[in-house]
Amino acid sequence: MISLTQKEIRQLKARAQLLKATVKVGKQGLSAEFLAALDEALKHHELLKVKFDEFKEQKRELAPQLAEKSGSFLVTRVGNVVVLFRPKPTATT
Repeated sequence: MISLTQKEIRQLKARAQLLKATVKVGKQGLSAEFLAALDEALKHHELLKVKFDEFKEQKRELAPQLAEKSGSFLVTRVGNVVVLFRPKPTATT
């Protein structure tokens, strides 16, 4: 479980304002394919936006599930968009 300070969360929110939605939740919902695409996106970008095109009524319940299943931290949820953060793994030598 990732834990962040309030200062770190504020910094991530500021960085996220400039981002476009990288992944979209569509008709399939939180399917295995969607979670694989989300995992791949988090490997390349540690901070990303996820837009709910479908399931807009359930986004309040789905956002924490999305963070839990992807091993990321739910930074914020605004409207139909959630911001997730998962730090890139550090290379050990």
